[in-house]
Parts: sequence; C-alpha cells; structure tokens
Amino acid sequence: METEIVSSNKNKIKEIIDKNLMVIATLFFSGAFIAGKFSIVEFPVFSLTFFRFLIAATILFLIMLKRGEDLTLEKSDIPKIILLSLLGMVGYHVLFFTALKYTSSVNTSLIAAMNPIITTIMASLFLKEKFPKKAIGGIITSFLGVAMIVTNGSIDVIKSMNFNIGDIYMLFAILSFSLYFIVLKGIVGRIVSIKLTFYVFLFCVILLIPMVIYENPMSYLPKTTLKGWGSLVYMSVFASVIAYLIQLISVKRIGPAKTSLYINLVPLFSMIMAYFILGEIITLPKILAGAMIISGVIITLKSKKIEIKK
Repeated sequence: METEIVSSNKNKIKEIIDKNLMVIATLFFSGAFIAGKFSIVEFPVFSLTFFRFLIAATILFLIMLKRGEDLTLEKSDIPKIILLSLLGMVGYHVLFFTALKYTSSVNTSLIAAMNPIITTIMASLFLKEKFPKKAIGGIITSFLGVAMIVTNGSIDVIKSMNFNIGDIYMLFAILSFSLYFIVLKGIVGRIVSIKLTFYVFLFCVILLIPMVIYENPMSYLPKTTLKGWGSLVYMSVFASVIAYLIQLISVKRIGPAKTSLYINLVPLFSMIMAYFILGEIITLPKILAGAMIISGVIITLKSKKIEIKK
C-alpha cells in the first residue's frame, strides 16, 4: 500500500514537471517574437536568419556528437530536406522577420497561431487527408480573428484596402510554414528528429550564404550592439534549440496532442511580453481576435481527434 502511494505521488510529480517544462518551452517560443523586434533593427533579414540557424545548427551538431548520433544521410532524402529548409526556415523566417519590420510582435504571434488551421486545409488539398466537417466552425472563427487583426477591427481598412503590409507578410510566412509541415509528413518517420532538424538548419545556412554576401556583413556587423546579438542568440539557443528539445521530451512523455495544446499559449504570452517589454498597446480588437483564433484552433484540433476515433 505504501509503495503504491509513493509510486502514485512520483507519477503526479512527474506529470507536473512535464507540464511545467512545456510551459517553459512555450515561453521561449513566445520570446522569439519580442527578440525578433530587437534584432531586426540591427540585422538585415537574410543575415538574421542565417546567423540564427548557424548558431542553432552548431549547438545541435555538438549535442549529436556527444550522444553518438549517426550523422549519415541518404542521398534520396537530400532534395526533400532542402525543400524543408526553403519552406520552413528560409521562407518562413525571412517573411517573419520582414513582417516584424512593419507590424507589431502581437500581430505576428496572433497570425502565427493560425498555423494548425492552414496546415489542416493544406493537408486536405495536397495529402488528400479527410477534412473534418466539425472543423469548419473553428476554421471560420480563426479566419475572422485574423481578419480582425489585419483590419484592426475597422471596416474602413477594407473599404480603402489599406492593410498593414507586415500582417500580409506574416500571412505568407504561415502559408510557407504550413507547406513545410506537408512536406515534413513524408519524411519525419524515417529520420531521427534531432538529426532531421540539424540538417534542415544546416541546409538553411548553406542556402543563405549568397544572400548574406549580398547584404555585405561588414556594412552592419561593426555597428551591431550587444542587444542585437543577445536577441539573436536568444532566438538561436532558447527559442530554437532548448524549446525544441523540451518539445521532443514533452511529445514522448505526455503525447503530441497535449503538447500541441500548449502552443496555443504562445500568442497570450507574446501579448503580455510585448506589453511590458516593448510597450505595445493591447487593444480590445486584438484581445477578441486572439480569443477567436485560439478557440478556432482548439475546435479544429478536437474535431480532428474525433474524426480519427471514428
């Protein structure tokens, strides 16, 4: 009896730790939207993406060496990994950092929350996955939330077509990242996750070399401050490597479904951080939009689980 109580208490403690770990990962992911605002002032977009993943790839390489991971790669997998790099790292991050030049970190994080919705639509179009009918309500709710962000709750913006270009860039960024997930489904089971991520990061770095040369590093590096480098290192170490590794642990311990629900906290945490760190104004339309997007995502994810059970 005593052994059972101890075992039960241990399981409860383990569950609490697992949940708190994912909250930490979510905080790190959220912080990327704030750090991006600081670093985009000091780095051009291609160079910022390049340095972020150069640092992250180096750290992952060292972790893999220490763990004795097999670094070999099948030649047949290289084209797909290059495509993953183009869509999920180069495409998404260049568009994301460009968006941050013109719009708030709150807007980008709220629009980014649409990723599961767009991926669901893409999967039904390109992978012929069954589209859950019960997800339609969630999708419409989320799209209305995005519309509220882009228009800032004003009908005049639609009449004049005077949209914030940063919000449009972020919409294209999410489209690129959703396509990344579609390609990822065809390769994810065949390569160890950490190795796949390392090579996606590595190819991203290689692909960006010509653009980094074009941006002429010597024109901005001598003027780059500790704040700029600190923000970049934060995105590389905490938002890319540590948060990713925590997410892997979480998927193993509490499952992908519960883990994915924590990602819905990113816009909320980003909004709070943006208010206190960047002094961004949190308007009622943004709060309503965030609630609509997150609600829509949860409805969609739940409806997908229902369809799978059936």
